[in-house]
Amino acid sequence: MHKISKTLIKNISPQIDKGKYPVKWEIDIPFSVTATINSNDISFQVFLRYKRESNKDWQSLEMKQTGQGKYSAEFVANQIGSYLYTIEVNSNGKSTRYDRIFSVYFHRPQARYAAWYEMWPRSQGKIEGKSATFKDMEARLPEIHKMGFDTLYLAPIYPVGRTNRKGPNNTLNAKPNDPGSPFSIGNEYGGHKAINPELGTLDDLKRFAKKANQLGIEIVLDIALTCSPDHPYVKEHPDWFFYNEDGTIKYAENPPKKYQDVYPLNFYPKDKNEMWNEMKSIFLFWIKQGVKTFRVDNPHTKPVEFWQWLIKEIQAKYPDTIFLAEAFTEPPMMKLLAKIGFTQSYTYFTWRNTKQELTEYLTELTQSEMKYYFRGNLFTNTPDILMPILQEGGRPAFKMRIALATTLSSLYGMYNGFELCENKAIPGTEEYMNSEKYQYKVWDWDRPGNIKDYITKLNKIRRENSALHYYRNLKFYNSSDENVIFYGKTSYDKQNTVFIAVNLDPFNIHSSILRIPIEHFGIAENEEYEIEELITGKVFKWKGSESEIELNPNEEPAMIFKIKK
Repeated sequence: MHKISKTLIKNISPQIDKGKYPVKWEIDIPFSVTATINSNDISFQVFLRYKRESNKDWQSLEMKQTGQGKYSAEFVANQIGSYLYTIEVNSNGKSTRYDRIFSVYFHRPQARYAAWYEMWPRSQGKIEGKSATFKDMEARLPEIHKMGFDTLYLAPIYPVGRTNRKGPNNTLNAKPNDPGSPFSIGNEYGGHKAINPELGTLDDLKRFAKKANQLGIEIVLDIALTCSPDHPYVKEHPDWFFYNEDGTIKYAENPPKKYQDVYPLNFYPKDKNEMWNEMKSIFLFWIKQGVKTFRVDNPHTKPVEFWQWLIKEIQAKYPDTIFLAEAFTEPPMMKLLAKIGFTQSYTYFTWRNTKQELTEYLTELTQSEMKYYFRGNLFTNTPDILMPILQEGGRPAFKMRIALATTLSSLYGMYNGFELCENKAIPGTEEYMNSEKYQYKVWDWDRPGNIKDYITKLNKIRRENSALHYYRNLKFYNSSDENVIFYGKTSYDKQNTVFIAVNLDPFNIHSSILRIPIEHFGIAENEEYEIEELITGKVFKWKGSESEIELNPNEEPAMIFKIKK
């Protein structure tokens, strides 16, 4: 086997940082590889060589010429896991292969298409001052299923520390019945492999997960690798923490925030291997209980090399495991965490409000090189993020933001209470007032003004239109009004296309002329055609590539169109 010069074979795509990191893809869609070949030989063949990493033998596909010197081929993986690929050229009876091998990790489709509901157990009960149990929480599963969610993310379910326990709204003096922050993990009942007794037992969790699974809902657990002062690790492994000059253990800080109830872990103690393997055992413990997806809290505050090692170790044995990075930090770090293995990532979507901001950001996420390694999960809100537009815009803003989240990305999520349009914040902040991060709450899940039916409709539209199942197929189109954003998606088999127009101003009615790409449907400029609006079910007769719409935020802030053929 000869190696072909890099000057003769160029522009192999996709690749991440010259092959340093694997591409991310899914097993249900073809993986396409392109390359440029510069050769004076008029008779040569170009092949895509690929194999599952654990296999010995390579498979071969002849690449088709798609332009001057440009070649392309695609394959569909038949198993979840890591694959390798490269390019080979056969000329004059000799086979020469490119001198670098690239990798791609194929995930299950749920890595790309899912609707997340973030549930806090301490706000699911019906008794003031008391948390719901897993048995109590079973009662809400049918409603979450009815709204159309297929992924249920549980806030931390572990025993909560008692030392320096936080009171309501992050105050420093907790009362005896205050539950404290669930991110202060560990007490006399155990640590990261134990369950807060007020929720129930491990068997209760398994029963809850089974009930959810029967409804097509997957359970996600939150892993926060931090400890309360009462965590067993503090006594068993004191070297796993950082110390002040006076010999006391340092608590966590993220200026200007202080977390007196949390000790950060030192990931480079003398017994690093033991410590890292213990962290890995936390994930393995829950995987053995049936958990396949984890939301990882603040991964950017831990060593990147640790996550790269841990994710590779876990996925080598359990390749269908999904990791969501909750890293609201600088773009280079968010990108790096995705490159080294995190399956999904939180995004800056929550702070992108204007047409220009959304267009530029979502284009970067879905159309730049990022589409090959970064899957953006668009959360409408979190316990820490109640954006000004939701605080000020009321119900129209909530409908507008959920319409954007459900259609811009194939991955989205919302924190419980969004369906109630809850928008009371601590003055001058983006944090919820009286958040269940620090206290028990009882909600009326049917209170007036809720948008449960609207969310249900959006999720139904997502399920019924395969174009919305994909992430990398987003295209923006012209809209004459700067307050109206217009975009569309087409399925991989070209059989389904939807267009979405959203009024980004929750206070005012806006009209806009939309440019519909009718040429893609074989529709002439002077030809009349029918277009269905999927939220209301109304059918319109339009003519030509330009049509005017009006969006009233107090009625319908968004329209989702499908051309009727």
